[in-house]
Amino acid sequence: MIEPHAPAPPGTTPSWGGRARLPVRPDTGRFLVLAGVFVCAACGLVYELELVALASYLIGDSVTQASVVLSVMVFAMGIGSLAAKRLRPRAAAGFGAIEAVLALVGGCSALALYAVFAWTGDWGGPWAHAPRALLVTFSLVIGLLIGAEVPLLMELIQRIRRQDAGGAVADLFAADYVGALVGGLAFPFLLLPLLGQLTSALITGGVNAVVGAALVLGVFRADLSPRARRVLLAVNLAVLGVLAVAAVLVDDFERAARHAVYGQDVRVAVRTGTQEVVITGGTGGRPLDLFLDGRLRVSGRDEGRYHEALVHPAMNGGHARVLILGGGDGLAAREVLRHPGVRRVDIVESDPEVVRLAREDPPLSRLNGYVYGDPRVRVRDSDAFHMLRSVPPGSYDVIVSDLPDPGVTDSAKLYSQEFYGLARRALTPNGRLAVHAGPVSPDPRVFRTVEATLRAAGLRTTPYSLAPRDPAAGAPDDWGFVLAGRDGPPPLRANPAAGVRAAEASRGAGLPASTLVHPRY
Repeated sequence: MIEPHAPAPPGTTPSWGGRARLPVRPDTGRFLVLAGVFVCAACGLVYELELVALASYLIGDSVTQASVVLSVMVFAMGIGSLAAKRLRPRAAAGFGAIEAVLALVGGCSALALYAVFAWTGDWGGPWAHAPRALLVTFSLVIGLLIGAEVPLLMELIQRIRRQDAGGAVADLFAADYVGALVGGLAFPFLLLPLLGQLTSALITGGVNAVVGAALVLGVFRADLSPRARRVLLAVNLAVLGVLAVAAVLVDDFERAARHAVYGQDVRVAVRTGTQEVVITGGTGGRPLDLFLDGRLRVSGRDEGRYHEALVHPAMNGGHARVLILGGGDGLAAREVLRHPGVRRVDIVESDPEVVRLAREDPPLSRLNGYVYGDPRVRVRDSDAFHMLRSVPPGSYDVIVSDLPDPGVTDSAKLYSQEFYGLARRALTPNGRLAVHAGPVSPDPRVFRTVEATLRAAGLRTTPYSLAPRDPAAGAPDDWGFVLAGRDGPPPLRANPAAGVRAAEASRGAGLPASTLVHPRY
């Protein structure tokens, strides 16, 4: 139960024996405690954001993962605060032990989550949910430990100089919230770009352990027996040793985990400012696969069918000026340049590292037909939404939206009504917009939502999809697309039962016979 509490008047002697015996002046002691609160709060928020980022990368749907992590962690913080009341008589020892455990659990959480996903993610059965269960477990444990910090820190700060509870809470929470702000900003702008997900968690754990041990052993060592001081020091040294060994071996661990996830044919693995780019195959007759943040973006086995179906129906009509949103791999541009009469192709790619690889990686540049050597191709390093806001009306005859799946929350704004309204404004009166609308099977809701959003933006639409490779076998469709225009897209003539060549559907656009399309509704 939550116990009623009336703040004691200033100067009242607490029942546990008065002020602590400190090796520093009281004002210095208070400053050191509040500095410890600041650092511990920053570390706690980094643990939270680390779990959210890694879960979004491994499991997908960042909104769901953020909701799970934050809600479970906040709930656990309340339980931890209640449980910590029993430790108040031994606040210094309890706080030191909690910080050591939090440093170990929080620092190793990302490593453990990645290991479970990499080596057991394909087991199937009940174990298929192991990464999600582990995510909830870490969120719960870290939340319990973070919540237990606050009552103990309140006890410690009151031992230095007794004050009314309201003033102590204000000081404590001010340091806590400012620390959370610094940790929240440091993770995306400093730790993640410079150190990566795993190393940043390990270093944060090391900082957490050092600060927690230094505060207890430096300021409140008189509250601990000589044996307790030795045990606490030994535990923190062991935690720091584990974190240091993990940090030294993290590169080898990441390489082994990538091989477990992507196979033994990983040629390129690059952490950019926004995502991880992995390329496998492309040599020795092996098909090239491109992964962005763990999601397959290009499959060399059938990327031709995908890009043909995306691009060629939209090229039926005037196509002198073409805009490709996404598509930094150059594969959509390859299909665009097959059509005579193309004078300019603008590619908008938010990650310049993808463009660099498409230019310089021999297998990938060979696959895209060396499009970046064509003077008609221009690249703009920008967010697609912001780019569309800056272009004059009627700038393009064709816009090709080759963006990540709409089911990925991070790209939700690129499938919004506002985004399609900007694309409509950028089209000429007879221009066409081709949109990759995600997989059709087994659940067509996302696909239908994309088509409905295009119509809500004032565009006329024709949804279609790739027909199965073997229609007689009844295999499910792979990708869905929507062809849209201000005055109506060109019709797709097709046989819904068996499918026809997209060359026929796009009225002789010269599309290879490998691609089959048919209307969806």
